[in-house]
Amino acid sequence: MAEEIKTSTGMTQNVAGLLCYLAGWITGLIFFLIEKENRFVRFHAMQSIITFGSLSVLFMVLGFIPVVGWMIMPILAILQLVLWIVLMVKAYQGQLFKLPMIGDIAEKNI
Repeated sequence: MAEEIKTSTGMTQNVAGLLCYLAGWITGLIFFLIEKENRFVRFHAMQSIITFGSLSVLFMVLGFIPVVGWMIMPILAILQLVLWIVLMVKAYQGQLFKLPMIGDIAEKNI
């Protein structure tokens, strides 16, 4: 296992990275605001904000589209759950796992 790097929050960076995704964009925002130094944690926090913030907006929009929107929502919810699990596992493993496009945006904004 890689060496355990502490963050300014006192946690190891892999645990803090996992926690960035725990409650979606909310925990991403919290960690982005409190972690000032560790780029690994800030990256995962920003990726969480962008990913799950966008998905939250998409769910709101789909909720206003009768029938078609309502049919897409359960499929999207399953995909979101899988993505959420994958991102938490990758962060806990210490990987800087970048989603297409979103990962690049997150990396530029940390």
